Formats: sequence, structure tokens, C-alpha cells
Amino acid sequence: MEWFTDILITIAVFAAALLILVFVHELGHFLAAKAFRMRVDRFSIGFPPKVFGFTRGETEYTLGATPLGGYVKIAGMVDESMDTDFAESEPQPWEYRSKPVWQRMVVITAGVVLNMVLAVIIYFGMALSYGDTVIRTDSIQGFYVDETSYAHEIGFRTGDRILGVNGEEKPNFSDLFSPTALTASQVVYMVERNGELLEIATPDDFLDRIGEDGFFEISQAIPSWIGVVAEGTPAESAGLLPGDRVKAIDDTPVTYWIQLSETIKQSDGPMDLTVERAGELLTIRVEKNPETGQIGINFPSVEEFLTVDQVEFGFAGAVVQGFQGTSDTFNGIIGGLAKLFSGSISVRENLGGPVAIASLTRQATDSAGLQGFWSITAFLSITLAIMNMLPIPGLDGGHFVFLLYEAITRREPSLKTRMTLQQIGFFILISLFVLITFNDILRAISG
Repeated sequence: MEWFTDILITIAVFAAALLILVFVHELGHFLAAKAFRMRVDRFSIGFPPKVFGFTRGETEYTLGATPLGGYVKIAGMVDESMDTDFAESEPQPWEYRSKPVWQRMVVITAGVVLNMVLAVIIYFGMALSYGDTVIRTDSIQGFYVDETSYAHEIGFRTGDRILGVNGEEKPNFSDLFSPTALTASQVVYMVERNGELLEIATPDDFLDRIGEDGFFEISQAIPSWIGVVAEGTPAESAGLLPGDRVKAIDDTPVTYWIQLSETIKQSDGPMDLTVERAGELLTIRVEKNPETGQIGINFPSVEEFLTVDQVEFGFAGAVVQGFQGTSDTFNGIIGGLAKLFSGSISVRENLGGPVAIASLTRQATDSAGLQGFWSITAFLSITLAIMNMLPIPGLDGGHFVFLLYEAITRREPSLKTRMTLQQIGFFILISLFVLITFNDILRAISG
């Protein structure tokens, strides 16, 4: 039953993130409507059937059993309920339809705005609480690039130092692979190779390929130093010591830990390790443990060979990080959508629905705990804001287009037109939901 428990935990984590996002989004509409003295008939988190609810003042507050959205029912507005009974009577002062266009625009966009504000608050809180761990790019002396890897295929070689991306030097290693950098129209890396500066441009399918094959990780920069020698192992018996730098195994030169590990794994018999110790070269013969196939060494900690700064932020610095994190994520999502619609990346592999999002939320929480949960929640909040502003009837963006038309032409689209387009919009959204969910399930089955 472990799989069942795992599914329940995934659903619970996803539901928690989704409830936060939906509540904040609908709260934006609710507060804006109240600010302009519009009557709010219902504030619902989730869709029917209703689990429970209560009425306070003129508003019914409900929790629905279907947690994939929510809505605020404002008097005099054509919304998800498709209720048009109000059209038979004269507009009332408390109704949405009786308010100026600019006020209605504020109400429609308030949910999106509050989702963006939530992202800023989350990134601010994370910066204030956790700070930031920065690996200095200039402390990385090179990367190991396997000849069968995608990085090698597009032009990277072992020993390359990556200095920047898209014309900008990046002192922070993580900025080399930020969402903004990876979703630029053309991703070009600045590389130093044997003292020469080069530019390596990535192909159109770059994002798809690194999603499948991976790209650069900090583990590829770990040099062939011995960080730990385990007690009672062949390495200890042979005389290897922490701090030894392995230069070669038999006749095979090694520079990086990955090379060292792979060469040991592929060796069949005793190995002669050429080791640098205190400026001297030593040859040490080692035999693998026949049961484990290992010799009992491990790599050094990152701090031993790279410059790792733990940055703490004060209130003002955390505010800057809040806006910076939101901006980077927003730009990355917009860039990704642009590549999606242009056909540069696969729709099937990159467009995810509830199943994919639930899985992603669980993975983030498992790998980084509460920090991972809040990080993915901020990402989803920005995604929700962007998707809601798409000009599709039924979404906030569709309502905004109607209001923009009214503001320009000085006349409101007919109720029949709005209802027809609203129904078409809902059909499109439901169809997309079904297709994306089906795609999620196929991807999950295929692994």
C-alpha cells in the first residue's frame, strides 16, 4: 500500500498549494469588488458540489469538493455560472455592470495582480529566512563533459569554463541556468577553453534535449581529489589519504571525480593510481573490494574546492530579492511559452496539467522541504497569473478583452455575443484540460 500512501501525500501537497493560489486569486477579485461597492453574492474556493459554507452579510462563503479553481460571483456580471437573470432588470448601483469600465478592469485584473504580489511575498520571505547559497563561477576551474552527452554534442568539451550566457558574465553559477537565461530566444554561452574565449550557441530544441538528457551540474566540476578514505577499505590499506589528488589510473589520465569513479568502476584488476601528495607524485597500487566493486574513497565537499558564499539578506535586500525572483520567473515562463507557441520546443513534453503539476510540487517538497514547497508555489502563482490573462473567454483575459472593446468603442458587446463567446471559451478550456491531463497520464505511464 506504499504506492497508495505516496499518491495521497502527493494529492495533499498539491491541494495545499492549489488552495493557497486559488484563495489569493479570488481574494483579489473579492477585495476589488468590495472596494468599488459591488455586491458579492458568493466567494467560493473549489467548484460544486459544496462541502460546507456560511453566509456573512450579503456574501455566501463556500468550499467546493472540486479543488481545481474557484470563483467570486459578483452581482450583474456574466461569469462562470452563466447566470443572466439580472439582464431582465435595470442596472443597480451595486452591480458590476453599472460601474465605470476602469473599475471593472481593476476588478478583473485584481486576481492576477494578487497572484503576482503573492510571488513577491514568497520570494521575499524565502530570502529573509534562508538567504542564498552562491557558488562563485570564477572558482570553477572547468567541467567534465562526457563524449556521449548532449553538452558535448553542441560543442562543450572537458575542461571548459563557462563564464556567462547571452552576452553577460554571471558571477553566480546558478544564474548560468536560470529560467530567464534558458528561455531566451537564442541561448549562447561564453566559454573559456585553453585560454581562448569562445561562444557556443544552442540549437532550437535545446530546452527539450536538456529536459531529456540533462545539462551541466556542479558534480561535473568536482576534481579528482580524495575527500574521504573509509576505514577498513582497500584504499586505507593501500595508503591513500584524504587530500590526495589522483592524476591517473594505470595509463588513463583523470582530472575530474566522474572520470576517477568511472575508471575505477571499469577496471577488472589491481590499479596503479598516480597520486599527487604535497607536491610529489606517488604510485599506489589498489585492489577493488570484490563484493562492492569499490576501493573506499569519496569526493570532497564542494566548499573544499569552490568558493561558496552564504548570503544573508536584511529587510531591504529581501524586498529586492522578492521582486527579482518574481521578475526572473515571469520572464522565464513568458520565454518558455513563446518557444512553445513558436514550435521551438515540444508541446507534448513541456505542457503540463494537474497530474504533472502535482508531481512537480511533491518533488520540490521532497527535495527541499518547506523551502521547495514555497518555491514551487511562487512559480505556480506566477504561472496562474499569466495563464489567466490569456485572451480566452472564460478567463480573466477574456473578460478584459470585452472591457477593452467597450472602452475603445464606447459600447458594450451584446449579452448574446458575450454568452456565446463565453460558452466557446469554456469548451476550449475543458478540451485543453482533458487533453493536457491525458498527456500527463501518458507521460507518467511511459516514465
